[in-house]
Amino acid sequence: MGRSRRTLPEELLLLALDPTTGTTAQPQSLDLGLAGAQLVELALAGRIAPDGDRIAVVVPRPTGDPTLDCALELLRRRGAPVRAVHWIGGPRLGLRQTYLSHLERCGMVAAVPGQMCGVLPTTRYQATETAISREIRGRLDSAIRTGVPPDPRTAALAALAHAVGLGKHLYPGNEGRSSRSRLRDLIRHDPMGGLVAHAVMDVQNGAAAQPRRAPAVTGRPAGPGPRSAAEPAHGVPMQPRHGSMARAVAH
Repeated sequence: MGRSRRTLPEELLLLALDPTTGTTAQPQSLDLGLAGAQLVELALAGRIAPDGDRIAVVVPRPTGDPTLDCALELLRRRGAPVRAVHWIGGPRLGLRQTYLSHLERCGMVAAVPGQMCGVLPTTRYQATETAISREIRGRLDSAIRTGVPPDPRTAALAALAHAVGLGKHLYPGNEGRSSRSRLRDLIRHDPMGGLVAHAVMDVQNGAAAQPRRAPAVTGRPAGPGPRSAAEPAHGVPMQPRHGSMARAVAH
């Protein structure tokens, strides 16, 4: 994959950067969105495809992007399609910092060191290629304003932006309410983006951590007793993801 085209995780991160404070909006849900954006980017590259609510590797060949290829290899090692909600809810240590560092190396953001409470070292990131950020934002604005179905990449970006809660950052206040509503509606224009966006929201809502309800067993008296062999085990709660950063990013 050539580096002339920005990936969806990079675009989502640039959308989330506040040009005034140098911090990222919705930092916790953004981590989930970046993991989801990787899936959409791999699908656009023809490496994975949706299989119901699962993700299947169809072409294991590397893309040339080290971060995406790491995700592709992890998916390949699973050996079977994995539920999108479980993949997105799994640990992705330092993913946001990985992309921030990459954008810094590419000259799209500049790291600005500082301190929190005058003691703790922090790093803020200021966009240096403002034309790129304006172009990304302009694609969303155009899709919202015109109502013309956007291309799959823009539709997926809109779905992810909505899923992580960037609508209130991009279109704040009462005056932005209709734009936030139309941003949400763009989710229907890309099946893969929609699948991933819904998975991101399910993880945030705790759907991935809900245990399966045991089926009713007939012919047994009520009351405690040993679990039936046919009764499924409870699901394991997914743990929240926290990026480990060499440099603390102020939120």
